[in-house]
Amino acid sequence: MDTDLARERILDAAEDLFYARGIQAVGMDVIRDSSGVTLRRLYQLFPSKGDLVEAYLARRDARWLQSLATHVDTAAETPQERLLAVFDWLEDWFTQADFHGCAFVNSFGELGGTSPQVAAAARHHKDAFHAYLRELATAAGAAADTGTQIALLAEGAMTTAAISGTPAPARQAKQAAQLLLTPDTRHVAFPS
Repeated sequence: MDTDLARERILDAAEDLFYARGIQAVGMDVIRDSSGVTLRRLYQLFPSKGDLVEAYLARRDARWLQSLATHVDTAAETPQERLLAVFDWLEDWFTQADFHGCAFVNSFGELGGTSPQVAAAARHHKDAFHAYLRELATAAGAAADTGTQIALLAEGAMTTAAISGTPAPARQAKQAAQLLLTPDTRHVAFPS
């Protein structure tokens, strides 16, 4: 088996298992068995479990953000529709049988306090996601801060959907995002 194929099989197994069960619950022997790659080959490609976790998170980051951007680019025409399409993509993701919440929040919750690499990967992913939403918000004529607020709505929807087991938080967050994008409500001051 060539190196690229072995690497992909290992990463596919790691992604499925780490996301479904948690990083700490999955040993390298389980990755070996699931991937069909020998333990020796596995350690040649990923000398430690930490190396495998970093590669898993980097690949998931790229795939997740690309899938989201592809949906936004094809599902909507106006800048405001593009921003709101994020929530449609989230709702679709939330309905998938293998949805277990945000892999980066999950990984950070498990290892963020003890693994600077996992913490950095989670921060990188969230920074990229929030920057993307700020870009979409400014293209829709809103302030960059509105994009940050919409990102927080999306983050809350991910967590709530994972806990509740329903996609409804995506629709609810989309409605709140629409309010943030409505000029009459953008500058409403809320009592503290």
